[in-house]
Amino acid sequence: MQISNVNAAQLRLDLLAQLRKEHPRMCRKWFEDIEVLGISDGSIVIFLQEDVQLNYLERKCKDQFVEASQLITGRLLGVLFVNSKEVDFQNSPITPSWSGSVVTDDMLISPDYSFDNFIVGPGNQLAHAAAIAVAKKPAKAYNPLFIHGGVGLGKTHLLQAICQTAMQSNSSMKIYYVSCNGFLTQFLESVQAGEMSDFRHKFRAFDMLIIDDIHDLSNREQTQEEFFHTFNTLFQSGRQVVLSSDAPPSEIPHLEDRLISRFGCGLVAGIDPPGFETRVAIIKKKAALRHIEIPDDVSNYVAARLDQNIRQLEGAITKLQGLALLDGSLIDLAMAKTAISSGSGLINAPKHLSIQDILDVISTFYDVKLVDLLSKRRNKSITMPRQVGMWLARHHTRFSLEEIGGYFGGRDHTTVMHAIKSVNSKKTTNDQLDQDLVRLQNQLATDAE
Repeated sequence: MQISNVNAAQLRLDLLAQLRKEHPRMCRKWFEDIEVLGISDGSIVIFLQEDVQLNYLERKCKDQFVEASQLITGRLLGVLFVNSKEVDFQNSPITPSWSGSVVTDDMLISPDYSFDNFIVGPGNQLAHAAAIAVAKKPAKAYNPLFIHGGVGLGKTHLLQAICQTAMQSNSSMKIYYVSCNGFLTQFLESVQAGEMSDFRHKFRAFDMLIIDDIHDLSNREQTQEEFFHTFNTLFQSGRQVVLSSDAPPSEIPHLEDRLISRFGCGLVAGIDPPGFETRVAIIKKKAALRHIEIPDDVSNYVAARLDQNIRQLEGAITKLQGLALLDGSLIDLAMAKTAISSGSGLINAPKHLSIQDILDVISTFYDVKLVDLLSKRRNKSITMPRQVGMWLARHHTRFSLEEIGGYFGGRDHTTVMHAIKSVNSKKTTNDQLDQDLVRLQNQLATDAE
C-alpha cells in the first residue's frame, strides 16, 4: 500500500489552520515542524523528526488532530504520527515509535520545556548552567544535580530540558523522567504484585534518572530505603541522577540523614522568583510559543502586577488569549487591566490556605454539600469536585498525600494521586475544567487576602 497522491503541502496548511481555529490553546509554535506525508490506509500520515514531539502529540493531542483531519477532508480519517519517511507500507503497519531506545513508553515530556524556551535571570542562572552541563555531559559535571525552589519557578522545565538535550546528544542513552509520585506508585504496585525484582531492574538500569518533586519521599521509610539503594547503584556505577524539590535536602521534613547526605554530595542549586525584567521576558517567550502577539505595555503591566511565579504569568497569557478569541479583538492594555481586575478569573497565588478553605470554596462553587464531598459516594457530580479539591490542596498547601486524603474523608494517598493525575489529564483538553480551575484559584486568592 502506498501513500495516496494528494497535495500534502496543502493538506498540512489546512490541518494547522483548522487546529488553530478549533483548539488555539493547544497549538504551539513547534507545530510548524509537522510535515504531512499524505493519506495511507484511511489515515493522514504525519511526520515529526523529534521523538519528544511525536510522543507528545500521540498521547495528548491525537483526538484533536483526528477531528481536524475529518473536518478538512470530509472523510472518516484517522491520524498516524511517524518519525521516519522510509516506511514499508506494504509489509508493516505504520505506528508511532522512538528512533532510539532512549526512553520508556510511560515517559511524557512537553516539547515546550526546552532550554531554548527557558528564560535565564539572576534567580536561576546557576540552576540553568548546571542543567545544561549535565545534559551535555551526563555524570561528568554535577552528579547528583539537585534543583530546588518554590511552586511554578521552572524546576520541571529544567528537568525536562535536560531530558530533551541529553536525548539529542546521546542517542543510545537510557533516560527516564518521572515524578516522585510516579516512582511511589510504581513501587507500591510492585510490592503488592510481588514484582520488586522487576522494579529494581527497571530503575537501576537507566543511564540517567530524573525525578521531579523528590520531597514527596518525606515520611516514607520503606520507599526511602528502596530509593537509597537505587540511588547508590546508579551513582556508584557512574550514571547521572537529577532531582528537584520545593526545598533543599536539609529542609525536607522526615527525610533520612543518609539521603540528605547523598542528595547534597553533588551540586544543590536553588531557583528564586523571577525579577521584573525576567518576568517580562517570560511573558513574551510564552506568548510567542502560542503564536500570541502581546504589546510591550501589556507585558510590562502584567509583569508588574503578577510577581509570585511563572504559573501566574501563564495564567495571564491564557486569560488574554481567551478574551481575544472571544470577540476577535487584539490584546491591549485595557484588556490586560480587565483580565487582572478582581473577579476576572485570573489566577492569583493563594497564600496561607488550609484544606478547609479549599473545601468551603469547592462546596460553594459546585453547589455540593460538605458531607457529600467527604462521603464514600462516587457519582460524577461528587467525584469531580472532590478530585478538583484534592488537586487544589496538592498545588496550594504543603500537606502530604496522606494528609490530604485524611481531610477528604479518610482516603488513602493512592486515591489522592489518582485524583491529581486525572485532573492534570483532563484540564489540558477540557477548556471548561481549565476555566473552572482558574476561577477557583482566583477565589482562593481573594479569600486569603
